[in-house]
Amino acid sequence: MSKKQFKAESKRLLDLMINSIYTNKEIFLREIISNASDAIDKLCYLSLTDSSVGMSRGDYKIDIIVDKDARTITVRDNGIGMTMEEAENNLGVIAKSGSYQFKGQMDSEKAEGEDLSIIGQFGVGFYSAFMVSDQVTVRSRKFGEEQGVEWKSTGADGYTVTPIEKDEVGTEVIMHIKADTEEEIYGSYLEVWKLKALVKKYSDYVRWPIKMDIPHQERYETGEKNDDGSPKFEYKMVTENETLNSMIPIWQRSKSEVTDDDCIQWYKEKNRDRKDPCALVRINAEGAVSYKAMLFVPGEENENAFSGDNKGGITLYSNGVMIMEKCDKLVHDYFDFVKGVVDSPDLSLNISREILQHDRQLRIIGQNLEKRIKGELEKLLRDDKPKYQEFFKNFGTDLKVGVCDEYGRYKDFLRDLLIFYTSEDRQITLKEYVEAMPESQKVIYYASSTSVKSAMSLPQCEQVRSRGFELIYLTSPLDEMVLDALREQDGKTFCNVVTDDLGFETEEEKKAAEERDIENKELLDFVKESIGGSVSKVRLSRKLSTQACCLTSEGGLTLEMERYFRHGPSEEMRKLRATRVLELNPEHHAFEVLKDAYQNDREKAKKLSQILSVLAELTAGMDVEDPAAFAEQVAELF
Repeated sequence: MSKKQFKAESKRLLDLMINSIYTNKEIFLREIISNASDAIDKLCYLSLTDSSVGMSRGDYKIDIIVDKDARTITVRDNGIGMTMEEAENNLGVIAKSGSYQFKGQMDSEKAEGEDLSIIGQFGVGFYSAFMVSDQVTVRSRKFGEEQGVEWKSTGADGYTVTPIEKDEVGTEVIMHIKADTEEEIYGSYLEVWKLKALVKKYSDYVRWPIKMDIPHQERYETGEKNDDGSPKFEYKMVTENETLNSMIPIWQRSKSEVTDDDCIQWYKEKNRDRKDPCALVRINAEGAVSYKAMLFVPGEENENAFSGDNKGGITLYSNGVMIMEKCDKLVHDYFDFVKGVVDSPDLSLNISREILQHDRQLRIIGQNLEKRIKGELEKLLRDDKPKYQEFFKNFGTDLKVGVCDEYGRYKDFLRDLLIFYTSEDRQITLKEYVEAMPESQKVIYYASSTSVKSAMSLPQCEQVRSRGFELIYLTSPLDEMVLDALREQDGKTFCNVVTDDLGFETEEEKKAAEERDIENKELLDFVKESIGGSVSKVRLSRKLSTQACCLTSEGGLTLEMERYFRHGPSEEMRKLRATRVLELNPEHHAFEVLKDAYQNDREKAKKLSQILSVLAELTAGMDVEDPAAFAEQVAELF
């Protein structure tokens, strides 16, 4: 029996596959089980037309056998098996197809040939066994053949193929596990609990039963009595052959077999979620790309979401084998909170199964998923507004960030999912706002502050409300960025009542206001000087009705954005400040008092100016730098 040598480039390729392609050693079991499942598939298919197979569907199985003393794991199937020629061709696929061109295609991740789509057959995936094994032996006998074959290899130094006697049809892969090192405890793969966990994680939905002997402690009655007369019990270890996988995933079953309530219960158990999801999407798609999906919008934001411990994510399967636990290529980040599974037999996988060879199929699936998710959320918004408001409270930020992302690329897709406050207990979409606008209203008015109540209290809102116009109240600096990205809604632009012209003044009123500004220029300059340069300008307001003063800003950076940047990651960002403008109401009694003090008592006028400045900051929701000094200034007026 002579050892067959791999070619030089094939040795290098095998080393690459064992040490570089697979980033996670534990997937070796997934690959070997997947090969066994495919072998059973072939024999089961053959049995449809060949009665001599003599096996029914319930006879097929995959066995995992552990021998800790011999340090081996055996995966055995009763599938189609291999002849000697097939063993050489299939298990020697690297020797057969190995080349620098093949290696170059893998390195660039742009492979176009069919040779790379061989995962799931004996071949490339099989070699993942060498990540944890220093020797792999394959014993097989093909259905219809009298003789079996044994293929054995210790890795890149070559392999042997010899005929053997084998009683049963099928294949067994015997992996001799490597010795433990400081970096890796290979012996952990010989533990029953570890193998059970790997089967559950990667191969739970393989369609054939995966069986293994599981030891249990069993209590039995000895026949003797305790001192108190009660029966005496002892314990012994018993071994039971158990099926480790559930085989038929819930998402593969039809709606007539599995109700929505069954799916929700599965979701809660799978994700350890105590609350029902607020939306469920079930898809059975056939066409250019066939797939089944079961998606859930969580009913609450998980407290560990941002740590990554239990963040949303869609698990990707191919023919019941898990490919990616959290596939970030299926949906954009704005739907990142969605949990669930997608299973497709049409995915083109690369040799590691960890990265998709082509992403065209994923793009098609992803686009369809996003449309269905959006449709389900729109239905929730339409049919159950309170429930949607709860959803938006939890995940609205994801949607808002999505609107702003990539310079507003997704704004039109997401805009109908956004809701905004128009009072402390009412939220509506922008479309609903525009539909309710009176004919005389030309723009969409909004006000920003730290809360709805605070925004409603802004003095700049008075004139808008006095005309019977509704406002949108923004409670986050991100909201302003969202409106900036959206630009308009059904032809109506947005108007910030704090910084923008409200559009209420006639030309005559504007001219009169300008003359009034000129008339009071000396007083306004005095006020600016008195408050120590904390504002860039002091002017008479054209927006105030009953309030004495207000704080506004000029330029692109608003007060709300400043508040946001103060908590930014960099020192430069935290230093950003809006260009402040103090506006005084010329019709208010306070202005008359200020004016009189300016003419008769400049020291008092200076204190009044400082008090009005702080009042404007407080009304705008800003923090007062020195509350004690402000209190003292007010007290001195008495």
